[in-house]
Amino acid sequence: MSIRPTLETRQATPTMEGAGVHLHRAFGFQDPSELDPFLLFDDFRNDVPAHFEKGFPWHPHRGIETITYVLKGTVEHGDSLGNTGTLGAGDVQWMTAGSGILHQEMPHGNAAGQMHGFQLWGNLPSSQKMTAPRYQDVEAKEIPEVIDDDGTIVRVIVGEFWGKTGPVDGIAADPQYLDVTIPTGVKKTFKIDTYRRAFAYVFEGQAAFADASTPSGVLLEKEVMGEEVNIRDLSGDRTLIRFGTGDEVTVQAGEEGVRFLLISGAPIEEPVAWHGPIVMNTQEELMQAMRDLRNGTFIKPAH
Repeated sequence: MSIRPTLETRQATPTMEGAGVHLHRAFGFQDPSELDPFLLFDDFRNDVPAHFEKGFPWHPHRGIETITYVLKGTVEHGDSLGNTGTLGAGDVQWMTAGSGILHQEMPHGNAAGQMHGFQLWGNLPSSQKMTAPRYQDVEAKEIPEVIDDDGTIVRVIVGEFWGKTGPVDGIAADPQYLDVTIPTGVKKTFKIDTYRRAFAYVFEGQAAFADASTPSGVLLEKEVMGEEVNIRDLSGDRTLIRFGTGDEVTVQAGEEGVRFLLISGAPIEEPVAWHGPIVMNTQEELMQAMRDLRNGTFIKPAH
């Protein structure tokens, strides 16, 4: 077994999208090979309704898939296929843009005015770039939750973990998408397929992620659960941890415990031509998408 090295730890960057939604971007619009097959990850979290209520009005997508996971508040959505619905707390939506789709997403706060969700973009391989668009809404109650003896809780959103299979399937990137909560001071190791790219995103509490050079058990620099350990830097709220190759990730929760997303997927390793919400393989395909948008042929007829 080999611990995946921590290639990079960085804070998500404040930015604005849509009609003025304030959010934090963990990665996106940079080097697409970094976390291939994933292109972008946004944390849209706010308790000021004016900073999110205007939402993401109608906009196009082609060549990608999106996974939206809502923790607080709701997101109303509609698309050019005629689909409409509302995502609530704990719900997930997977959308395959494929050959082209127009959609809108309008977030609303809960009773306390809070809104929190994540959106992950997965690339599509060239063979599926122009596939028919489709989408799937999954309610919170359909997502399996596993509770370990030490109090660790894992929601399996996509993929297989600890004998449970997430309800979202058919995603080209074949991801494993886990929502992990680890109690105070608990150390946990998670197996990840060696051939997958992987990252963690901390959004509550703090934790130390072991590096390949970290001696076994040496993670935190204070006494944890009665055991003296030499401690490494703790990763806190809105921190992205990008891992290198290996087949396991080890994490030790800090004093307040930790909650994070652990996401991995098989790299596509194809050229990327990218402009905003459209991701193709060549500049010519990208220009064709722009022409389609201008002349009204972006949405392809169903076959």
